[in-house]
Amino acid sequence: MRRRIWGATAVLALLTGLAPVAAAEAAPGAERASAAQGTRPLPLERLFDNRAVSDDARPGDADFDGAGASLSAPDLAAAGWTPGRVLGVDGARVTWPDTAAGEPDNVRADGQAVRVRGRGDALAFLVAGTGGAASGTGSVRYRDGSRGSYRLTAPDWRGGPLATKSVALPHVNTPGGQLTERARLYVVTVPVARGREIVSVTLPRDPGAGADLHVFALSVRGGTTGWTGSWAASTAGYAAVGPWQDRTVRLVVHTSTGGPRVRIRLDNTFAGTPVRIGSATVAVRAAGAGARGEPVALRFGGRAGTEIPAGAQAFSDPLRFTVPSDAHVLVSFHLPGPVAAAPLHSQALQTSYVSGPGDHTADGSGAAYSSTLRTWPLLTGVDVAGGPGSVVLLGDSITDGVGSTPDTDRRWPDELARRLLAQGPGSGVPRYGVLNQGISANRVLTDRYPGDGVSTDTGGVSALHRLDRDVFAQTSTRTLVVFEGVNDLRAGAGASDVVAGLREIALRARERGVRVVAATVVPCEGEARCTAAVDAERVKVNSYLRDGGDFDAVLDFDAVLRDPGRPSRMLPAYDSGDHLHPGDAGLAALARSVPLGALVP
Repeated sequence: MRRRIWGATAVLALLTGLAPVAAAEAAPGAERASAAQGTRPLPLERLFDNRAVSDDARPGDADFDGAGASLSAPDLAAAGWTPGRVLGVDGARVTWPDTAAGEPDNVRADGQAVRVRGRGDALAFLVAGTGGAASGTGSVRYRDGSRGSYRLTAPDWRGGPLATKSVALPHVNTPGGQLTERARLYVVTVPVARGREIVSVTLPRDPGAGADLHVFALSVRGGTTGWTGSWAASTAGYAAVGPWQDRTVRLVVHTSTGGPRVRIRLDNTFAGTPVRIGSATVAVRAAGAGARGEPVALRFGGRAGTEIPAGAQAFSDPLRFTVPSDAHVLVSFHLPGPVAAAPLHSQALQTSYVSGPGDHTADGSGAAYSSTLRTWPLLTGVDVAGGPGSVVLLGDSITDGVGSTPDTDRRWPDELARRLLAQGPGSGVPRYGVLNQGISANRVLTDRYPGDGVSTDTGGVSALHRLDRDVFAQTSTRTLVVFEGVNDLRAGAGASDVVAGLREIALRARERGVRVVAATVVPCEGEARCTAAVDAERVKVNSYLRDGGDFDAVLDFDAVLRDPGRPSRMLPAYDSGDHLHPGDAGLAALARSVPLGALVP
């Protein structure tokens, strides 16, 4: 089981969106200093020395891996990855090389100095390994003359994990013909010194032993200052929907904190093709699908709609619109083209709506919305201007709200958000936004959803595989609360494996400057897979957590919910009835038990 866990310094590929990013240009003084050392930083495209992309009719024009194999230009175009396309990935903007098939489009890393400038919290690399996964250590040079190092891992383009890829293409071109085989590209982020201006990046040295680390794009991920995440949902899988064409989807979401401006985030995670958004609006909900007042149009780069490439995401432009705290907001978007499958969050526990034919995003009335749905497709975030930042709750079905009463917003993250809103100015606890990143059936160590293709399993990829996307790339993350492990234990994992996974989450959070809090695993005797042997492993995991050495704070949710007379089971008053999930009373008890000061960095 341990072999599934990446090292604490390995950085995984994720899919996130078009957040503001610093420009790629060098500071003249730093360039002169570097030139004096004999390593003059150059723009990445001037260092390209490898051809990865070929036209299907001329596969010999490219040799990505040294054996004649290459990526298909038509496959990339079908995914929306066209030359010069800016892709929203992992909170940064990376640009697919603006080159034709058969021209140099990537650099094989071997210590080259790359000219890049900006302030932010991470570097974003668009990469792939050939000849196996390729790793190495590079360096960052800052304007003040200081340096830092980073560790970069590029998974193999033909055998790397699908769960962390940015895009998977259906073919590999070879001199002997096209193979029906998945080719992968990855975005990998590595942390840098926050607020310190970067002037150049030195790539890792050649990893040797036949492996090459190929870099297609590099950017600085700018910070998300001035925004707070108010609502979020994790992409749990890629599942069949509708099918929809010329339909408007109106999603109901519940805010935590409010603000005077708003933007939304749409994700095409796990997809193989682009999705077109014709138009979108936001409104405060009145009742059902009806809006309180007229919905207000959102824009994307100044346009009414946008196309989101496979594996990418898009933020709407900032909109002056007052988002109330602890309220229902309607986010509506028109899908003009056919959509038969979509990335979605499966356990919304909230009724949303789909219209009949036409663009009904501007409708204040809910009359056109003739059908309902219980998932959140495509929409993954609602941000508000200002605020102190966000607390991210990474969890499974208990955090997701399974066991609570649908359409009542009684998940424990909702209750926690209300407690934070009730804090007075002298409490010392900011009114953080609360981002619920729970996925029903999710595990720390293993993927339920395989990470590619249409699937009926919406248990998500593992917490380790989604950590970058669902925590570090969220808007203004200040603190992470991780509350997972019971599903791993119920599936047969040992306590030592779960502990190793939780420890890695803690280490990676600290590398990113995020406060990390853990919650103990709650009892579940009476549920079919919660055997005595499973409970014994649960006790071991909780013993490790209570020691507290790897975390900034520990929430003892086990002590809150367990029956004192029988600690292996939940108190009946808190049980939803399935012995695994707390009901409304139990979830409220969890939220009440959180010492709010423990959330403050």
